[in-house]
Amino acid sequence: MGIEVKKSKIEVVSAPTGHEGPGFFATSLDKAVGMARKNSLWPLPFATSCCGIEFMATMASHYDLGRFGAERLSFSPRQADLLMVMGTIAKKMGPVLRQVYEQMAEPKWVLSMGACASSGGIFDTYSVLQGIDRIIPVDVYIPGCPPRPEQVLDGILQIQKLAASESIRRRDTPEYKEMLAKYGLE
Repeated sequence: MGIEVKKSKIEVVSAPTGHEGPGFFATSLDKAVGMARKNSLWPLPFATSCCGIEFMATMASHYDLGRFGAERLSFSPRQADLLMVMGTIAKKMGPVLRQVYEQMAEPKWVLSMGACASSGGIFDTYSVLQGIDRIIPVDVYIPGCPPRPEQVLDGILQIQKLAASESIRRRDTPEYKEMLAKYGLE
């Protein structure tokens, strides 16, 4: 009468590459910090239209964004590191969006969700900003009108890859400072 043991389907996240032995593990600081950043994103949802509803579906139990380390939504820019812009951004809203971006602490990432935030969508009018990348830098674009929750999850995974692989010193490079200067950000 043996007891059957079923193999678990749960996979443990692998540790960053490094040297290990009995009782120790050593890796670079960049890899350890990258792993921590990747698995603890604090998104700030900036939702103005229907893409916000799709984001709500992504946070709900069926898709559960919390599985990816982004459980805690932050509605204060000073406590967030991922700005998720969803929906139509009117030109009058542009300065507010830029102020929110500037108030975020480094490192910060921006995700543009949906056709309206990425390119103005169907609203090719004088009052609608034709893409948020005209006022702030964008790291990941999610296409669709509105995008499905699976696409949102894929966008979050792309941000996680950026967060894990970004060097601690990247934000101090001349290329990064030049990119910020193009947007008039210091």
